[in-house]
Amino acid sequence: MAKRDYYETLGVAKGAGEAELKAAFRKLAMKYHPDRNPDDKSAEVKFKEINEAYEVLKDPQKRAAYDQFGHAAFEGGGPRGPGAGFGPDFGASFADVFDDLFGEFMGQRRGPGGRSRGGDLRYNMEISLEEAFAGKAAEIRVRTPVPCEKCEATGAEPGTKPTTCATCGGAGKVRATQGFFTIERTCPSCGGTGRLVKTPCSECGGIGRVEKERTLQVTIPPGVEDGTRIRLAGEGEAGLRGGPRGDLYIFLAIRPHTLFHREGADLFCSVPVAFTTAVLGGQIEVPTITGGRAKVTLPEGTQTGRQFRLKGKGMPVLRSTQIGDLYIQVSVETPVKLSRKQRELLAEFEKSLEAKNMPNATTFEGRAKDYFRGEA
Repeated sequence: MAKRDYYETLGVAKGAGEAELKAAFRKLAMKYHPDRNPDDKSAEVKFKEINEAYEVLKDPQKRAAYDQFGHAAFEGGGPRGPGAGFGPDFGASFADVFDDLFGEFMGQRRGPGGRSRGGDLRYNMEISLEEAFAGKAAEIRVRTPVPCEKCEATGAEPGTKPTTCATCGGAGKVRATQGFFTIERTCPSCGGTGRLVKTPCSECGGIGRVEKERTLQVTIPPGVEDGTRIRLAGEGEAGLRGGPRGDLYIFLAIRPHTLFHREGADLFCSVPVAFTTAVLGGQIEVPTITGGRAKVTLPEGTQTGRQFRLKGKGMPVLRSTQIGDLYIQVSVETPVKLSRKQRELLAEFEKSLEAKNMPNATTFEGRAKDYFRGEA
């Protein structure tokens, strides 16, 4: 009997990406898993077909060979397929499905008795620059898998118990001999758990956990930066069948500020300054990240781009007593929408200017003249 096309088996198009393949595989594997279909041989066959198809398509090299040669790529002298060298019962081991469902996909590791560590979770949180400066205590709500209370995380319906797998004797692994080699593989009957759930819990479907929304407290320390990761140990997914919990990682993103630009522990603030203040000099008042104000004295003839440093007015350094600085960047504002009287006064003022009053313009003009003479 000819094998079905692997893409057709998973119900995806030939150009499907990695994420689409994984999602399709997970959905079908959960549907046809032996624990959910006890004594259903057709489901077991379907389960193996799904696993075999995914084993090939998730591997770039195997997939390329399959796309070019089809199933012939894994027959005869071609590259060995997922079950090469073993009988049909080993063509696609249940262990591979468990690895994809609860290992690679969820970050889990199987332990004795089918217990596996729960997957780590990610929570994205956006905070303000002021909150990053001062730190804060936050409350978040996350939906995570938690141990099933009905079956006490065993996966078996109350009044029943999981039974030891007869195929592997509870070891979770079996051995197959091929020539001089003995290869140990995950047990195809129990998927490496060492036990079988004959009557899955109606609440959790035999997994031993259910999803529930939880409220958690988070402490954000002063000085965190964009992308800082905070770990809440043991607040991730509950493990399968009573396994240890994973962790919850909170990734922080800091909203852009309307006044300040941050570079490490230092803050930068661009301040427009009146033309007359820049010319004559004087004091300006600038904001600080604490919500306060600071005064900066400008000397006569302050130019656009000049920086003034306010020591210790920046951001705290995470887990340190150090504090950055605040840099005020001056931007001289040219007057607009002048009245007739103002234009006359400025024209009169311009006539009074000498070369020493405009050193940069005078120097540039001289260099430009020399350049044009050289071109001529």
